[in-house]
Amino acid sequence: MDFDFLIDRRAALRTTLRGIAAVGGAWGTASTMLSSATMASAAAETPPAPPQGLPIAKPEEIGLDSRQLQVAYDLLDRWTQGDKPLVPGGAIVVGRHGKMVAPRFFGKIGPEPDAAAMPPDAIFLMASLTKPIVYTAAMQLVELGRLNLTDPVIRYLPEFAAHNKSEVLVRDLFTHTSGLPDMLPNNFELRKQQVPLQTFLNAAVRDTELVFRPGTQVRYQSMGTAVVAEILQKRWELPIAEVLKRQIVAPLGLTQTTLGAKGLERRRLVRVQTPDYQTDRASDWNSDYWRDLGAPWGGLFSTPSEFAVLCQMFLNRGTYAGRRILSPASVRAMTTNRLHEYAELPAAIARTRPWGLGWRLNHPGTADSWGDLLGPNVFGHTGATGNLVWIDPDAQGFCIVLTNAIREKAPWHLVHLSNALAAAFV
Repeated sequence: MDFDFLIDRRAALRTTLRGIAAVGGAWGTASTMLSSATMASAAAETPPAPPQGLPIAKPEEIGLDSRQLQVAYDLLDRWTQGDKPLVPGGAIVVGRHGKMVAPRFFGKIGPEPDAAAMPPDAIFLMASLTKPIVYTAAMQLVELGRLNLTDPVIRYLPEFAAHNKSEVLVRDLFTHTSGLPDMLPNNFELRKQQVPLQTFLNAAVRDTELVFRPGTQVRYQSMGTAVVAEILQKRWELPIAEVLKRQIVAPLGLTQTTLGAKGLERRRLVRVQTPDYQTDRASDWNSDYWRDLGAPWGGLFSTPSEFAVLCQMFLNRGTYAGRRILSPASVRAMTTNRLHEYAELPAAIARTRPWGLGWRLNHPGTADSWGDLLGPNVFGHTGATGNLVWIDPDAQGFCIVLTNAIREKAPWHLVHLSNALAAAFV
């Protein structure tokens, strides 16, 4: 396949932007933003100052019930108390109408009995909340005319054809219908060997085998996100962490949100409970190796306030503080059910377990619902380290709950909090 014309065009744009910088144009990381039209427009004028975080408001000023919010705060505060707390620590932030209530922090920064109190500048491992951010960058490629969701993956990664994977479409990687496994079969061994990220990405592309025929089932697949990350690296000729920084993080003015913890203050990093299978402390979720790896399926670090900006960007249909990250069409595609488009997927699954492109919609009436009070248009994601984020376009609000209590052991804690917080939207 021949994408030379796209590469040449990008090179020409970079040359133009370097020339602008040489005569005093303050362009910075915007040189790789969304489209040639955006670049040309921005080149003609001085870029705006970096965006600030969401303004802080009192609950009643933005249509939230402060007494009901306190119910949720009291729950998490109670769970973080004692010698053996149900939840070691956490944070809650809710927002509405472009503003947020000041984040609240609870408990301790780690699961150890002698861990320090959770600081107000804590940085959390977002776990699988990383995935929608990677898919956001991929949707930017769609807008640039450099990626088609209905193309076979092998058009962009020919080596993906190994083990009879040629039928997998790009969109299948977004909707968890690809048939790829969640993790590599030798995931633990690779982590113990502390291999670089590219080893995981190469294996996700070349070595994985399908567990079902694409488009016929829905099964959560972190390796699908890994394959998308490799497409992004090939298209931009940059490491995935740099792609996210240039395309999303820097344009939004985020300074404490990174794929991988390199450059962050270690004292601020929240330590999490780890699953029983993570017996090797040198490669578990709290290890320097894992923190610095920057896994595109679960290695993003952020703060409650900065992740709130990402939530607001989606509520704003792709913009924040004058910076457009996505088009309204892309936001709509990512946040509405796409499973109805699969002819061979059982209708009951498409109806009750909806997925957008990278974002999941709530699954009401099922065991993996995020709450009993959330409407059908709510989208969001969870993280294995104890995180839940949902965004409600009807209420024009969002909810962020970040903890360091492993989710698989007590997922109902997050649901209880979600119910209490959803009831605060009045």
